[in-house]
Amino acid sequence: MRVAGLVLAAGGGYRLGRPKAEVVVGGRRLVDSVIDSCTAAGLSPVVVVLGAAWLIPMPPANTPDGQAAQIWLVENSEWATGIASSLQAGLAALTADLDVEAAVVTLVDTPCVGAEHLSRIGAALRGGATAAVATYDGNARTPVGLTRQVWAEVAATVSGDQGARIWLAAHWHAVTKIECSDLGHWADIDAPADLSN
Repeated sequence: MRVAGLVLAAGGGYRLGRPKAEVVVGGRRLVDSVIDSCTAAGLSPVVVVLGAAWLIPMPPANTPDGQAAQIWLVENSEWATGIASSLQAGLAALTADLDVEAAVVTLVDTPCVGAEHLSRIGAALRGGATAAVATYDGNARTPVGLTRQVWAEVAATVSGDQGARIWLAAHWHAVTKIECSDLGHWADIDAPADLSN
């Protein structure tokens, strides 16, 4: 099964004061770090949805099988409306590639989510899950995995700053939960103070 990485990186980062995709943490821009994590997890292609800032990512490392990573940049002109439009734009781009059967969705502002998180969700999809979500002490967060068969449904239910959460809640009984608390605490970068934590 070919599983893509879908990185939502279009936001303007109003509370942070600049687009999160261009923020540097640990000497690397967040957008480059998340692409590297997707590549290391064997996700291909890696679709990066941009909007408030248009960035050319640094060339990522080769995939685990030694192939050059495939990076697709998708522009979301509606980025100011919230994360929902980015998820819709990313899923629409992936729909055109019939070889891609599933996607692992992650956010640019969660450097705590690494290759192992993404690998676990990808493995659940390859193992037969229709949808999968990372949980941390039982609380659902990101990344989220979705097979092609539910993309249209998910895209139709998202709104504003709500991503797949509404669809996941409505189908919770059918969602595979993957505990990831052993990989560390989940946190996002939302305000300048979060960069010092």
